[in-house]
Amino acid sequence: MRVVLVGFGPVGVRFAEELLPAIDEGSLSLTVIGAEPGTPYNRIMIAEYATGEVSRESLEIADLDHLAARGVRVLSGRSAARIDRGAREVVLGDGGRVPYDQLVLATGAEATVPAINGLERRDPTRDGLDPELTGGVIAMRSIGDAERARTVVASGGRIAVLGAGVLGLETALLFADAGARPRLAHVGPAPMPRQLDRGSAHVVTALIDRAGVDIVANVRAEAIITRESGGGRAFHALVSSDGRRIEADLLVLSCGVRPRTRLASDAGLRTSRGILVDDRLRSWSDPRIRAIGDVAHVADPRRYAHEREVPGGPAGLVGAGWRQAEWLAGALIAGEDPSPFAEDSPGIVLLKSRHVDLVQGGEIVPDPFAPGSGEVASWADPRHGTYVAMSTTNGVLDGFVAVGMPRAAAELSLLFQRRGELPSDRSLLLRLDAAEQPVRATGRDETVCICNAVTAGGIEDAVSDGCDTVDAVGCATRAGTGCGGCRARIAEMIDEWQGQHV
Repeated sequence: MRVVLVGFGPVGVRFAEELLPAIDEGSLSLTVIGAEPGTPYNRIMIAEYATGEVSRESLEIADLDHLAARGVRVLSGRSAARIDRGAREVVLGDGGRVPYDQLVLATGAEATVPAINGLERRDPTRDGLDPELTGGVIAMRSIGDAERARTVVASGGRIAVLGAGVLGLETALLFADAGARPRLAHVGPAPMPRQLDRGSAHVVTALIDRAGVDIVANVRAEAIITRESGGGRAFHALVSSDGRRIEADLLVLSCGVRPRTRLASDAGLRTSRGILVDDRLRSWSDPRIRAIGDVAHVADPRRYAHEREVPGGPAGLVGAGWRQAEWLAGALIAGEDPSPFAEDSPGIVLLKSRHVDLVQGGEIVPDPFAPGSGEVASWADPRHGTYVAMSTTNGVLDGFVAVGMPRAAAELSLLFQRRGELPSDRSLLLRLDAAEQPVRATGRDETVCICNAVTAGGIEDAVSDGCDTVDAVGCATRAGTGCGGCRARIAEMIDEWQGQHV
């Protein structure tokens, strides 16, 4: 069976790795089409590379020589121009053709570039790459973007970040740590509106300010001002609709992403917020074409085939994409679809920052004093930067947010993922973060690496087997190889274990 994979980011690499045993046996072949040249890298952590926290080598997620030796054909720097469904071939940008029996689309997502006066973009319609923008403006989506940011950071320059979602906050905080002077501009009154309730937003805003990030709220970006630079034009200032100007040496756009569906839609595949696939990850329009990761919109065609609006959308989290990749590889190796794919790990958002310990899951917790808010419990200590709120139905969590309370957050995450009931006395959770608390709340069952679903017990076992660095633990368990938010925690666990076994 000839399998062709389009897209070679973290989800595509995981899919290829899972197919290796079948490739070794000769039961299938794999050709990978990757638009970016060179070795695939972890796009999720390029902001850490831009600020010097990780090396370029540590971002690499595949060994191309090893894959080639195992029989994988990798076409790096080659774009998929269109899909010829009749001939069952992928037509490349240079005119080449790659035949397939099963085509897997892992084309991921591209940065959303807002319509701002003066902001130019060269739109690569089919090459699978993010657009080049006005000089001094980046979306922090590629190694090239990170290299431009590194130059500004190294010189202690001024950086403006537009957008205060999870990635915008993480990026601004990383820049502050690296000695740059970041200003975080966002359209609303508070950051992370999709995850935070009013109380947690207030606490988080104060923590961000203490960390050295200048927050500029209620900014409706209308235009950019450019200046002459090296024979061209480069960014100088962001202009808000109310006339405010934010001057900087670099503008980082963090305005969300959108799935790369153009290749699929041009081929006549039905799309919505992504490529519509069923619970076997098969395209609604062509069962020989599958989709995984940020481009896969899983929905039931029997229920929504005739609906204009299809609910849901791509998960947008690398852990969910990896689970899809592993399931699909197993299904192709087996030769028949096993039980339907089901996402059994509800999404949890973890902010990567040493300044803000924030974990959120499920629905936004409503105002506990609003009419009809249901079962809501909250506790706040803004002065010390701590907050927790929980929304439940019959004692089971619908949503929660925890700031500055890591042990309570770990317990809530475990209960949320397992649909377990909270204690009737919610104040018991607050006591988990008491200074005299000697042990972790959840023990070995606690999920430390959310992306790869690795527990504390799995990490402890790897450390006891001789893994004495974060990278070694990652090689043994995959923990810390996704978003990187758990790497500091893994380092702490290694130090704790070594201290107990001197």
